[in-house]
Order: sequence, then structure tokens, then C-alpha cells
Amino acid sequence: MTAFLNRVVRKTALVLTAAACFSALATNASFAFSSEAQQQCTGDAFRLCGSEIPNVAKITACMIKQRASLSSGCRSVMDRELAAKTKVAAQ
Repeated sequence: MTAFLNRVVRKTALVLTAAACFSALATNASFAFSSEAQQQCTGDAFRLCGSEIPNVAKITACMIKQRASLSSGCRSVMDRELAAKTKVAAQ
């Protein structure tokens, strides 16, 4: 029973950490990704960049560095959003 509770607490903590990280992404202007990106990329963030949590800048850099390993949904959303940011910054 104790092992089960430990797993539940650990999973809950991971989910809350992810929510906090992606909430920070959504509110930080330089790393503002949409709710679609959050939905598509949460699993990839844990799988590829879990060691960077909760540092938003490091998670973002890691996700960009790990682009080839991202799920197709996450990769397409990130590519679209990063291209839009680059386009705005160039103007």
C-alpha cells in the first residue's frame, strides 16, 4: 500500500510540475507557447527534457535541441510557433 501511495504522490508531483512549467511558458512573453503546444508537447518535455524542469528557458532550449526526437504533433506546433515569433522579431 505504501509503494502505491508513493507512486501516486510522485505522479501527482510530476503532473503539477509540468503544469507549472507550461503555465510559466504561457505567461512568459519570450517563451509564450499556445495551449495547443502545451497539450502536444507535455509528454515530450518529460521524456526528453525532464532534467531541466522547472527552468522554462532550459526546457525550451532542450526542446529545440531535441527537435528530431519530438513527436510529430509537438514538432509541427513548435515549428509553426517559432516561425511566427521569428517573423515578428524580423519586422
